Amino acid sequence: MSNPAKPFVAQHAVPQGVTATRWWWVRHAPVRIDGGNIYGQADLACDCSDKVVFEGVARFLPKTAVWYASHLQRTHQTAEAIWAAGLTAPAEMIKDKAFAEQDLGEWQGMNRAAFFAARPASIASYWFAPAHERAPGGESFNDLSERTVAAIRRVNTEHAGKDIVCVAHGGTIKAAIAFALGLDPGAGFAFAIDNCSVTRLDYLSSDGHNGWRVPMINQQPWIASPAHDAMHQPAGPEVTNKLA
Repeated sequence: MSNPAKPFVAQHAVPQGVTATRWWWVRHAPVRIDGGNIYGQADLACDCSDKVVFEGVARFLPKTAVWYASHLQRTHQTAEAIWAAGLTAPAEMIKDKAFAEQDLGEWQGMNRAAFFAARPASIASYWFAPAHERAPGGESFNDLSERTVAAIRRVNTEHAGKDIVCVAHGGTIKAAIAFALGLDPGAGFAFAIDNCSVTRLDYLSSDGHNGWRVPMINQQPWIASPAHDAMHQPAGPEVTNKLA
C-alpha cells in the first residue's frame, strides 16, 4: 500500500555497469512572424513571452547538463528564455547545424495552406512530404534524419553518462524518436511535438550492449501550473502547433 504522504516519483533505475546518457529534447518556442508561410531553415525569431511556460520548463530540466542547440536563432532564444525563467545558464551552449530543422529549399516562403492544398493527401503523415522526397534545392526528411542520427551518436560518445539538453525543432525531435525506437525515419511523423515541449530519450550502454529507453515524449511541464490554468482558459477551437 502506498504512503499518501509521499508523492509518486517515476523511477528510471540504471543497472550496475550501465552508462545512461539522458537526452532532454526541447522544441523551440512558437514562430508567429512567418505570415502563414513555410520557413524550414529560414532563421526566424520566436515568441518567448509566455513566462508560465518557461518557468515550467526551467523547473523540469536538469540543473547541470551539456547544452546543444541548432544554429537557428529560435533555438537560442528559447534556451535564453528558459535560463531567464530560473534555470542556471551553462558556461557554453554548443550550436550545431546537425540539429537544425529540415532544409525545405524552394518550399520555404510558400504559403503553407496553399502548399498542402496542392499536395496529395497523405493519411497519418503530418509533414510536408514523404520521408524520401527531397525538397527542390533542399533536403528530404531522410536527409535530416541521417545528419541528426550521426550527431546523436557523436554526442553519445563525447558526453557519455551526462544529461544533454538539446533545443531543436519538430523535425529533428521526430527523427530522434524514430531512431531511438529503431524505426524508419518517416515513422517519426506519427509523434506530435508541441512548441516548448520536452522529450526524454535515454541511451543506455555497457560492454558490448546498448539500447534506448523512452521516459517521455511531448511532455508539457507547465500544464500542471495553477498560473497556466488561470491564464489559458479555453476560448474555442484553435490550432496552435505549426510545422517546422
